[in-house]
Amino acid sequence: MYKEHPVFVQPPNEEIKVWRYMNFAKLVSLLESRCLFFSRADKQGDPFEGSYPKINVSARLIVPEEIPEPSRSSFLESMKNLGKFTKEWRRHVAVNCWHMNEHESAAMWKTYLTSAEGIAIQSTYKRLKVSLIDKEPIFLGMVNYIDYQTEGIDPRNVLSAFMHKRKSYEHEREVRALIIRFPIADDALDLSKETITDGIRIMVSMENLIERIFVAPASPVWIEELVKSVVAKYGYTFEIKHSGLDEPPLF
Repeated sequence: MYKEHPVFVQPPNEEIKVWRYMNFAKLVSLLESRCLFFSRADKQGDPFEGSYPKINVSARLIVPEEIPEPSRSSFLESMKNLGKFTKEWRRHVAVNCWHMNEHESAAMWKTYLTSAEGIAIQSTYKRLKVSLIDKEPIFLGMVNYIDYQTEGIDPRNVLSAFMHKRKSYEHEREVRALIIRFPIADDALDLSKETITDGIRIMVSMENLIERIFVAPASPVWIEELVKSVVAKYGYTFEIKHSGLDEPPLF
């Protein structure tokens, strides 16, 4: 279920639309399982996922003056190992990503689909939040895009790095749902313990989640009819629409 967290920034208007672009097979999987798939963070495809900017990494090499001389070398050594610790954390975090936009995105269609046989689920931020009915704690918020060469991230919470991405990804306008499974063994953190393999399936309320389904631009008529048939087969009455990107210009 949704859980508040200070690291996760909420949009000013929770009625804003959010979108998830996918191929037809993933739609069928969603309808069948009634679950969203949260992918392990280190399998997202972005090598910077969960990492810290240059400013943060450089700051680890500065020993605070209040640390006494006998402890300064051990402090510095622990800071040098922090990068390894941070990198390992990605194996214990899983995310599910949405695009926040009041309109369809031509760029998102091209990014997430390799053919015209795809769909986009349109929801709202509020509906997404309410749909998270699984008993597992789930955090939700907007990703912040920064310059990793000149800007920093608040290092006081381990989840901060997972809610920041490079400005190169700013076009994604990502809303991210996140789960963390702490690797605990014998009442202590053990990063070698496996808590997430490839990802996690999280139960959702489909009726709350989906407002309507859009069929990809340039897709043949039979794709739209197939989507309607499959949605009806699973007992849903979601509105099915063809992408507005195919509407002819008026001139």
